[in-house]
Amino acid sequence: MIRTLLWLLGGAMLGGIIHLVVILTLPALAEDTIWTRIAALKAQNKMVILPQVVPGEPNPLGLDPDVAYGVCQIDLNAGPAYLSGIMPDAFWSVALFNKQGIITYSTTNRDGIGQTLEMGIFNADQTRLLAQQQLDIAEGLLVVESVDDDIFVLVRLAPPHQAMRQRFEDELAKVKCGIKTPAPAPA
Repeated sequence: MIRTLLWLLGGAMLGGIIHLVVILTLPALAEDTIWTRIAALKAQNKMVILPQVVPGEPNPLGLDPDVAYGVCQIDLNAGPAYLSGIMPDAFWSVALFNKQGIITYSTTNRDGIGQTLEMGIFNADQTRLLAQQQLDIAEGLLVVESVDDDIFVLVRLAPPHQAMRQRFEDELAKVKCGIKTPAPAPA
């Protein structure tokens, strides 16, 4: 009787361990991830406008059909990244995502930024160089440190009326995004 209970307990524990291992390894084995979907857009170091989501149609990224989206994929191993542009006078937000699709930083124009978007994105080593004044940056640049080197930036614009959507998307397409080697600081 006790031997049977020990076998059942051992089987349940082994089953639980196998279940946890499978659950924890499945995301790493997935081929269709947010990162592969963004890479398919060919948005490396440039702003790409996402097509408008049509209500009732497949929406694999879960986007709001009333919002215009621009995405830019960046590899900080190549150097610091910069995001620069003048945004329309309406609500907008910027978010940095890591490879797993988790937001690592986010801000909106309601944080006192206004219409001008000037952001520098640095990894830890680049931030250290910045602190040592070995990188020269423009005054007023919003400095953001990213834990991850492989990131993507998502900019959201909320046009007040659908008739303004095309103009908003045109303005969003003008946003500069990507690696730019700044001039070294004067010695």
